[in-house]
Amino acid sequence: MTSSLRCIVTGTSSGIGAAIAADLRAHGHEVVGLDIDPGADAGTTVRVDLADRDARTGAWDEARGRLGEVDVLVNAAGVFREGSVLDSGPSDWDTVWRVNLEAPMDLMRCAAREMAPRGWGRIVNITSIHARLGHPACLAYDTAKAALEAATRSAALDLAGSGVLVNAVAPGFVRTRMSLLPDGTDESDTEDFRARYVEGGRLPLGRSAAADEIAPVVRFLTSRDNTYTTGAVWGVDGGLGARF
Repeated sequence: MTSSLRCIVTGTSSGIGAAIAADLRAHGHEVVGLDIDPGADAGTTVRVDLADRDARTGAWDEARGRLGEVDVLVNAAGVFREGSVLDSGPSDWDTVWRVNLEAPMDLMRCAAREMAPRGWGRIVNITSIHARLGHPACLAYDTAKAALEAATRSAALDLAGSGVLVNAVAPGFVRTRMSLLPDGTDESDTEDFRARYVEGGRLPLGRSAAADEIAPVVRFLTSRDNTYTTGAVWGVDGGLGARF
């Protein structure tokens, strides 16, 4: 194994996934992205709709072929659809669950089957504070993120004797494309956000995060320096989950 890690990262066209990919590359690691929209990284991204069950395995094989072997998997891709238990149904939930839960589980399976026989590997799933603190009209998203944290723990136990460590990182408010409102305003720039989370004190650090503030935590968990953390969920949320 060389000092440079070979990494597959999903959702690299923007937001947290893009920041993670850039951070890993800046520290000498090789990254191939999986994304429906390659964006600026078209040369290093395999284009795939992660909601498409039939396409995921082929995309994994193509990304692996570019790297030779895979040392690190980071599942950062995510989608959001608003909907409550009163006004949403299976057709609304399905895409959210396919991208936010089923795809990470499927890719963990692909990664584990390669990493475990070699005796080394690192997997990190990007979940959310939504995994343990619910929000109105976020039924499918909350459920997917909570289930992904359960899958993280389960996979960590399955792989504990193989040298493969599996963890999750749970951000709070992060300024990404997903945090934009229909009028293009970031949710953390609204008067409601300021009144509730900043002036009201519900967000102790008083601001949302930049995506590149999440990336260093992911880098540690995927690194050789991480030798004893597995099955954990690391919150990176400005203290949002520390109070009620």
